[in-house]
Amino acid sequence: MTALTLSTAAAPGLRADAIVVGVAKGPASRPGGLVVAPGAEAVDKAYDGKLADLLETLGASGAEGEVTKLPAPSGFKAPLVVAVGLGAVPEKDGSFGAEALRRAAGAAARALSGTKKAAFMLPVEDADAVGAVSEGALLGAYSFDVYKESAPSKNAAKAKNGKAPLAEVTLLGAKPRDKAHKAAAERAIAVTEELNRARDLINTPPNDLDPEAFAAVAQTAAKEHGIKVTVLDEKALAKGGYGGILGVGAGSAATPRLVQLSYTHAKAKKHLAFVGKGITYDSGGISLKPAGHNETMKCDMSGAAAVFAAVVAAARLGLEVNITGWLALAENMPSGSATRPGDVLRMYSGKTVEVLNTDAEGRLVLADALAKASEDKPDAIIDVATLTGAMMLALGNRTFGIMANDDAFRSAVHEAAEESGEPAWPMPLPDHLRKGMDSPTADIANMGERYGGGLVAGLFLKEFVGEGITWAHLDIAGPAFNEGGPFGYTPKGGTGTAVRTLVRLAERAASGDLG
Repeated sequence: MTALTLSTAAAPGLRADAIVVGVAKGPASRPGGLVVAPGAEAVDKAYDGKLADLLETLGASGAEGEVTKLPAPSGFKAPLVVAVGLGAVPEKDGSFGAEALRRAAGAAARALSGTKKAAFMLPVEDADAVGAVSEGALLGAYSFDVYKESAPSKNAAKAKNGKAPLAEVTLLGAKPRDKAHKAAAERAIAVTEELNRARDLINTPPNDLDPEAFAAVAQTAAKEHGIKVTVLDEKALAKGGYGGILGVGAGSAATPRLVQLSYTHAKAKKHLAFVGKGITYDSGGISLKPAGHNETMKCDMSGAAAVFAAVVAAARLGLEVNITGWLALAENMPSGSATRPGDVLRMYSGKTVEVLNTDAEGRLVLADALAKASEDKPDAIIDVATLTGAMMLALGNRTFGIMANDDAFRSAVHEAAEESGEPAWPMPLPDHLRKGMDSPTADIANMGERYGGGLVAGLFLKEFVGEGITWAHLDIAGPAFNEGGPFGYTPKGGTGTAVRTLVRLAERAASGDLG
């Protein structure tokens, strides 16, 4: 992991490979002009106050995420200045929001891969800004190259050619002895380290991450951070009547697991349950996915990865809330033993489900986990899943949908996502769509109307939430895996979406503001 330190040292004398400054599109008083963001005054002064003019000459516009490199001014020990765009200067008060700072820091950190140390001189006017810049830099410096011959641990010479992530970030202007600044940085380190671990899991190929291997990772982390862990293997699942998880995993040589992670705090007044879909590979089963839709299906366990990371992060932060995480792990494969369209599964709750499409498998493993989680009567249950392509059609590749059985709680989840910098949008659960899942054979079918498929899936899950329990469903199918180019602090591949939202919800629950 990239190291993070806070410093009040003067920029000219700091030994580093690069100095990062922020620039932005100027206000109306300077139409089209570039302005240097607060925090970089010492660098601007060293250029005789002409840094903005120099950058404009080089073509910089201040656009969000834009990176421009230039030689450092005379007298600086660092040889390079990296100017990163923050977008337009906010008209209201001129202060840049947390997400703008995160994205700028992330873009700069990505641009500095292969560099040992960089000093960031972005605006850090308060603890929130310190946390945002820290998060952005640490997330932006992420890389996943353990399977490449050029990985830093395998070939140091090639690592010098830009393969290694930025090794150390120093935040200039952030005060190491300020309790609020220090706490913000420590929170950022804990959350980003666990979020990056979730990214690693998502990016790991399915031949190395089956349900048993995922459960082993969870067991190791739980032991390290004082979290109680219980793993149900295929025999325990059969004895317990987990028909949904067993049905999905029936076609694979890799047997399913249900992992329970329990973090408790002596002063906790609230109990949350996080439930994650953990399909370590999804072929679609007998309802095989068409060509072109299989290649990224290692990411179908992103929900479980997010839940795992959030529980560990909460434990590392010592949040005053009890959290039970449930990882519903299975591999969905076609074989002679696989569940067939038309089969009926008896779920953990006792309800029967007619399986009309074996590629609608995530809702089946979640149904068992939701019913089990409900037995503890938590104050709220939040499930996270790469559940439907329909949600991607509705909201695109960067926004996840939020459904809930309580409007106030749905709003609270949305607020937590916005506070965390994770794009999300509230979605309805229209009652009329439930009829489409009526089955002549079983209590419910796992498919309904074609249109509104993401909402249909949410209605299916709602059937397995215990009576009177507040519940929300996050469909992260779009943003969980980035198939395009990296942007801001978001890499190509696994993103770790929903980790920060879950952690923020846990923090709100600890403070009594769950919604």
